[in-house]
Amino acid sequence: MNRFIISIILISITAIASSCQDDFLERYPLANVSPETFFTTAEELRLYTNSFYTALPSYNAIYGETFDNVVQNTLNDETRGSRVVPASGGGWSWGQLRNINFFLEHSHKCEDLEAVRRYNALARFFRAYFYYDKVRRFGDVPWYNTALNTGDEDLLTKPRDSRVVVIDSVMADLDYAIDNLPETKMVDQISKWTALALKSRIALFEGTFRKYHTEFSLPKAEDLLDQSISASEQLMEENVYTVYTSGSEESYNELFTSASPKTEEIILAIHYNADLNIYHSANWYTLVASAGRPGLEKKLIDSFLMSDGSRFTDLPDHDTMSFYEETQNRDPRLSQIIRTPGYTRRGQSTVLAPNFSVSITGYQPIKYVTEPAHDANLRSTNPLPVFRFGEVLLNYAEAKAERGTISQEELDLSINRLRERAGMPGLSMGTANTDPDSFLSEQYPNVTGANKGLILEIRRERRIELVMEGFRRDDLMRWKEGHLLAEPFMGMYFPGAGEYDLDQSGSIDLVIYEDTMPSGPSGAVFMSLGSEIDLENGESGGQVWVHKSTAKTFNEDRDYLYPLPTEDLQLNPNLVQNPNW
Repeated sequence: MNRFIISIILISITAIASSCQDDFLERYPLANVSPETFFTTAEELRLYTNSFYTALPSYNAIYGETFDNVVQNTLNDETRGSRVVPASGGGWSWGQLRNINFFLEHSHKCEDLEAVRRYNALARFFRAYFYYDKVRRFGDVPWYNTALNTGDEDLLTKPRDSRVVVIDSVMADLDYAIDNLPETKMVDQISKWTALALKSRIALFEGTFRKYHTEFSLPKAEDLLDQSISASEQLMEENVYTVYTSGSEESYNELFTSASPKTEEIILAIHYNADLNIYHSANWYTLVASAGRPGLEKKLIDSFLMSDGSRFTDLPDHDTMSFYEETQNRDPRLSQIIRTPGYTRRGQSTVLAPNFSVSITGYQPIKYVTEPAHDANLRSTNPLPVFRFGEVLLNYAEAKAERGTISQEELDLSINRLRERAGMPGLSMGTANTDPDSFLSEQYPNVTGANKGLILEIRRERRIELVMEGFRRDDLMRWKEGHLLAEPFMGMYFPGAGEYDLDQSGSIDLVIYEDTMPSGPSGAVFMSLGSEIDLENGESGGQVWVHKSTAKTFNEDRDYLYPLPTEDLQLNPNLVQNPNW
């Protein structure tokens, strides 16, 4: 199979794949694929299942995450608390599932039994992936393992199945996939290892969701955490993957900026290729004002430890430090995720300060930024990880800590491998539990018990290590910490109007002014106080307050689930709307 299968599928869906519609009743185009004459060879099974890869996240869903990690110049409806019940759509779409089930009903026509098992396993992987998305959004959903037709009235009007039933079925699909997918290490195709990584992810999500969302009274939280541990352990023990390091201080950043995937750690990546005209826009997203002006949020920046492992937020004046001061002697990953003093682009020698014209908080992301040749819209080609071993290690440590069964040795095998790659001291279980971080405790009030300090530190590590990889929203939802979406989003600290040399390079980078814009140094960004930039205390200074005039709310009794669309509720009287929508 072509090395760039995932990227090809993103733009070149053949007639075999042309049925991927959102309409629940969409029939497969039998003019193109007839079950009587198709599904007879391994190649036909492969061609059909290629279309399933379109379910993988878009590039925007990977590096374009928002919520309380990355702030943009607009807030989405979920962050504002302004979602409404849609008339249709809203994620309640089922065409992809029908294509999967259609395949599973007809794949047996192929006499190559090994191929049937392999591609059935691939289909069941994607059915698990599909239902994971539905459960995250809606909770209970109807489980279907057959391709529905217009005459299947009983099935089309069935009520939602409990998420317990659905997740049990998802785990069964993944177990089949693990047993029957190839063991060959393939960064561009789904393998046994991808299925183990997905099981590790889903079981952790659901296990912690059930633990913290006691209002739903969901059983088997501990069993799911054990399943996450088991899947993670199998990946760890097989030694197929490791934590990538080149020996360079930039090893972490290289995972996301390299021209080819670092297969030591990356389990599955979406490929982009200039020869095939397949691009994404990571450079453009971080460098052009019209792309949203993304900037990391202050609490995330404050979460990075000092380079000696001590807590930045324990420093007496940490919340009023200048940008230059607060970036000194920090976790080295900070300078590989945002522009810090001395930053230069890959392949360049010009030192660049953060640019407020393209970064609304001033903490300008660089995690996926490559050479200037890729700066135009849709010109980036670096591969984007979908699954990597670093996440598996984080899943393992969190599940073990939540179960109360983790040891220092197991921390050393997981979290501390990531810290070692970053050049950071290891996490001590005893120290973390003896002295839980008050800064993290305020953010995550639901964490209690003997492992409170350790769980808080694992959440710190997860937030830092996985930022801009599409995990933060799901983490907040499963931990029942949605209140963080309603808190103010902040940026750098400034004592008031004035000229600022952000990186202490000798050049003024930012001018904050009152009233009339002054003449000033060329190359500086000029921002009107109270108009183009808000500070926490107005003229008296403070941290940059993004969207200061925009009210944000999070309804604890409603907003952990999405609403079902009204048209579907009318078509199926047995469906019930999610609470308080």
